[in-house]
Amino acid sequence: MALLAAERRDDWRVRLGALLAPTPGRLAFAARLAFLCAVTTLVTEIYQTPDAALTAYVVFFLNKPDRMSSIIMPVALTIVLTVLIGLVFLLAQFVLDDPGLRVLAMALVSFGFLFLVSASKLRPVGQIFALIVAYALDLLGSIPAGELATRGLLYAWLFVGIPAGVSIVFNLLLAKSPRRLAQDALARRLRLAARFLRAPGAPPELAEALRQGNGEIAEWLGRATAEKTAPAEDIAALRQAGRASIALLLALDFIARTPAAVLPAPLAQALARTLEEMAAILEQGGYPLRVTVPPPQAMSPLAWAAYDEIADCMERFAEKPDAAPPVAKQSGGFFLPDAFTDPRHVQYALKTTAAAMICYLTYSLLDWPGIHTCLITCYIVSLSTVAESVEKLALRIAGCLVGAAFGLLVLIFLVPAYDSITALLVTVFLGAFAAAWVAAGSPRIAYVGFQIAFAFFLCVIQGSGPAFDMVVARDRVIGILFGNVVVYLISTQVWPVSLKTHIQSGVASLLQRLSALGQARDHASRRAAAVQALAAQAAVEDDLDVVRYEPLEIRPSPDWLSLRRELLDCTAALRAPLFLAADQGGRAALEDAVAARTRDLNRVLANMGEAAYGTP
Repeated sequence: MALLAAERRDDWRVRLGALLAPTPGRLAFAARLAFLCAVTTLVTEIYQTPDAALTAYVVFFLNKPDRMSSIIMPVALTIVLTVLIGLVFLLAQFVLDDPGLRVLAMALVSFGFLFLVSASKLRPVGQIFALIVAYALDLLGSIPAGELATRGLLYAWLFVGIPAGVSIVFNLLLAKSPRRLAQDALARRLRLAARFLRAPGAPPELAEALRQGNGEIAEWLGRATAEKTAPAEDIAALRQAGRASIALLLALDFIARTPAAVLPAPLAQALARTLEEMAAILEQGGYPLRVTVPPPQAMSPLAWAAYDEIADCMERFAEKPDAAPPVAKQSGGFFLPDAFTDPRHVQYALKTTAAAMICYLTYSLLDWPGIHTCLITCYIVSLSTVAESVEKLALRIAGCLVGAAFGLLVLIFLVPAYDSITALLVTVFLGAFAAAWVAAGSPRIAYVGFQIAFAFFLCVIQGSGPAFDMVVARDRVIGILFGNVVVYLISTQVWPVSLKTHIQSGVASLLQRLSALGQARDHASRRAAAVQALAAQAAVEDDLDVVRYEPLEIRPSPDWLSLRRELLDCTAALRAPLFLAADQGGRAALEDAVAARTRDLNRVLANMGEAAYGTP
């Protein structure tokens, strides 16, 4: 039993080490975030604006790995904030002198905004908007006079305006272009494929690359188009390269899962050398054309099928496809289709507003404004489902405790010796770098990095110059923890929303995508369908990873979850032969592989009580 415990501890250390290990672009992005936080802190110290810690923290929300997003986000957010502050200012004229009306106005504004976050296209940026609203509402309730209220709301504008301005200026100089990021990502895929061919064995990087799909590369290329800094034909070639790289990875996944499909060693080594040459071209800023593929050798029918797809991907890697893949048009409109029919949007807004008002009234009645971070916490942590909210508050607590611990150590041992602003800025840079390193990693731990930065800044950046008030640090950490407790109690006890329904609909969507993949007959359609199937699979996997955070009373049973995980294993094994089965060589052998894996899938579906999946 002791051995099992030791193995579990080792496994935990291995997983944590993998999450914190260096990845391409991580160092540069973390260093840029840390530098922007330090510059933002310098500006707030020079002009002595309030809440310098929160101002520096906003930098984490405004910046992305690519240059275009890191410029558009600050500009858009500044415009939205200007409108929002104007509306809050008008509202303040009517409710500022009446405490009852003020609380009612805060609740109504909070409810309306949170409904939009849940039921409209504001959802992707709702986190930072909610943070701004919380800060503005907090100021509205704490400022005693009209002139001071006006000044306070203007300071609230600077709360985003300063980091936005700093981010725009320095990202023009420091951030990578989206095209460069897309080319680097494609080069990494080709080098991964080359490593696999040299030593096949289903490396975890292959599964992770398929899980990521083509979404991020497609987004970067879309931003490169908006930048107008690259010719349209180059962007079209890189889009084709993205689709070809996914097809290449699927062919390798088929080899990894099918021993009979392994390529002869000399052929695999020759293909690997060519892939590495193609990756080098991408890393130099170009893209490979007219690629010559090593000739085939005698091999099994399944190996022929895999080779045919690999050869096609390499030969036409960045060439214009025969037919453009169909692009599904998303319905327009600002609101989601179920915005006014699904009661969960209203329930989410009511629950989050209730948690925020409980926190606001608590520290107002106790006359303890130092814990006002509990109000902000409610808007950041609360999400539409219990599992997502509990996961986020667990990550927030972990990050808060780590950031607060480091912040308190700095306050005790370093800050008392500071005699200039330079020492404070170096401290901010180092703390922000550590937090940004975590935030730039896997989504499983990224939010911990955000909270490390938040707690660290709240402890270390306390005013216009170095300060070491332990009470300020204590109160702010208590506020974060109290806000987490309130959100947890409300999300689990009032209209709790389980991920079970979402998982069921995700499974149905995944099976539909697999059917579309099997029915596609040309290269372009098959590759487009494969990208959609990978995205659907990744969505269900994410939900199954998060559902463990639900309380036992609403969480699906272990058997229910086990069957869904088994189903995902079956769909992962089926997608590659479906992708290859349309018109490649070795058709009979591929059809046998599809039939065998379809039987496994139908066995799981029968255990779930679902209709059988039909063989295309």
